[in-house]
Amino acid sequence: MYSLSDYDYYLPHELIAQKPVSQRDRSRLLFLNRQTGELSHHLFNALPHFLLSTDILVINDTEVIPGRLKGRKETGGRVEVLLLDYAGAKEKSGEFISTCLIKASKPSKPGARIHFDRRLKAEVLNGQDGIYTLKFLYRGGFEDLLYQIGQIPLPPYIKRIENEEFPNDKVSYQTVYASRKGAVAAPTAGFHFTQELITKIKSRGVQIVPITLHISYGTFLPIRVSDIRDHRMHSEQFSIPPATADTINRGKSEGKRILAVGTTCVRTLEFVADPKGNIRDGSGNCNLFIYPGYQFKVVDAMITNFHLPKSSLLMLVSAFAGRENILKAYAAAIKERYRFYSYGDAMFIV
Repeated sequence: MYSLSDYDYYLPHELIAQKPVSQRDRSRLLFLNRQTGELSHHLFNALPHFLLSTDILVINDTEVIPGRLKGRKETGGRVEVLLLDYAGAKEKSGEFISTCLIKASKPSKPGARIHFDRRLKAEVLNGQDGIYTLKFLYRGGFEDLLYQIGQIPLPPYIKRIENEEFPNDKVSYQTVYASRKGAVAAPTAGFHFTQELITKIKSRGVQIVPITLHISYGTFLPIRVSDIRDHRMHSEQFSIPPATADTINRGKSEGKRILAVGTTCVRTLEFVADPKGNIRDGSGNCNLFIYPGYQFKVVDAMITNFHLPKSSLLMLVSAFAGRENILKAYAAAIKERYRFYSYGDAMFIV
């Protein structure tokens, strides 16, 4: 249960979704009852039929920024920069300071300068363990420049021809309810919702409440320890509005189900919960690592995509539904040719 190899499975390469479905809610939905192990196959737009009028649905309203910037060193060498801390970065007139990843032929040294389009420049202030602090210099507003020249930082398993976006990843790689800028990866379980589906869900009496977790690049980093208990989770910024906390706490006291859309919502809610399952509002940094043996205090059901082998996300859903149930469900999804990972299909686990 604690060995990294316990969370491995074989996935045919062609099942890694490279593009979204033409209609978000026409993706497939695998239903899993974690108590009985029952599986059934549906389209995502059938979700309302699984919901109760008393349910509370929690969504992550973070917005993915086009935080991938391509530039050149003063020597002419190519450089790729990925912003890591947009939401918490310091900005003053003409300067924007943020932690970043830098991809280049050689490590960048303090004082090095990088030149981008639209006269945007950056100076390397310091760096440690592959993470650098950059000071961007520009005229006008940094956000305007970023949205003009930046690219969406797609996961490494989604392949694109150089400078290609399909058909417009700035729209596709985003939930329809994204509203708080700061993530470098999307809460992909939310991709399947349309405004029409949200309206239908609300019409059934379901309450939908937002939280924010700005997903960092750490979500793509592999676990490098053989005993998963030795893994240290990356930290990500979260925010929970008072109204959301009040609705969830009142709902729990009344016996209502709390449904989390995505592992980001699960981690955040469980991180801020007290032993009785009451959550607090406010903001902070979440570094909770959930793996089998964890006792859930808040979440009663979850919607999630299919995750990479040996990933912390696979361990989280295994903690929620049982490792054997999850591996059985994944085997069934592979047999039925479900689409996997960010642009792939979904599971509903109750």
